Amino acid sequence: MTAPDSESLRLLVLVGELGSIGAAAAELRISQPSASKRLNRLERQLGLALLERTRQGCTTTPAGEMVCGWAREVLAHVDGLMNGARALRAQQESKLRVSASMTVAEYLVPRWIGQLREALPEVHLELDVTNSAAVADAVRHGHADLGFIEAPDPPEGVSVRYVTGDRMVVIVPPEHPWTRLRRPLTPSELAATPLIVREHGSGTREKLYRALSEVGATPVAPLLELRSTTAVRNAVVAGAGPAVLSVLAAATDLAENRLVEVPVSELDLRRPLHAVWRSGLQLTGPAAALLATAMRAPG
Repeated sequence: MTAPDSESLRLLVLVGELGSIGAAAAELRISQPSASKRLNRLERQLGLALLERTRQGCTTTPAGEMVCGWAREVLAHVDGLMNGARALRAQQESKLRVSASMTVAEYLVPRWIGQLREALPEVHLELDVTNSAAVADAVRHGHADLGFIEAPDPPEGVSVRYVTGDRMVVIVPPEHPWTRLRRPLTPSELAATPLIVREHGSGTREKLYRALSEVGATPVAPLLELRSTTAVRNAVVAGAGPAVLSVLAAATDLAENRLVEVPVSELDLRRPLHAVWRSGLQLTGPAAALLATAMRAPG
């Protein structure tokens, strides 16, 4: 026996209450012939005569009265399920979990969030700031609805969309010997110098090492490994050593002469910034709105 669908049960209950197939059909906004076909199919499915049809209308048979009672219980549970699902969906649609790599989180995401909140002030947003590898993991495992990364290669197992471009620069304090060079630094000189770098998994570090490898240069062991872009920048300002960071992170210090950019020959330090989300899912609601905001923002 095939289980009846909830709409056929709802129609049967209405016929029993209103005493008319036509009135029940009008209540459900379907045609009377369609309602009659559904009721006939329901009787065949259950193997029971549920209605007595007369010129004056319809009444339920004793079996139909019992089925109507059971149907009301089923429909109450179905309505409870649908109301609960709607409430849960509304709660989820008002919450957005974002994971972003350090540079994007510190210098781009705050502006995007501000614009999103203007359009959707009711959205509750949670931002996790980590490195690109951890962002990809958070998205894959459903811990973040949307992620932003700066790794040179888009990770596997996620959907990816290009957002904007970025450029990394070699930075030193004003008193560093490299500021007195009359020529660009060579990739070999940069690779032979212990640098202040981010931790493994950082898109900034991955891009730097990839760029050096592409020109045949192998970096020596780092001078310092730090877990945030701000910590790297502060260490360079304090004179601890040189580093390679996004121009976004260094822009204010470069403009105010706390840091100096050192040009490097033959080294491509441009990189794309990507949005990522769980593979196979279509972004909707606040997540789709934030992605659209990011892609509209000036590069």
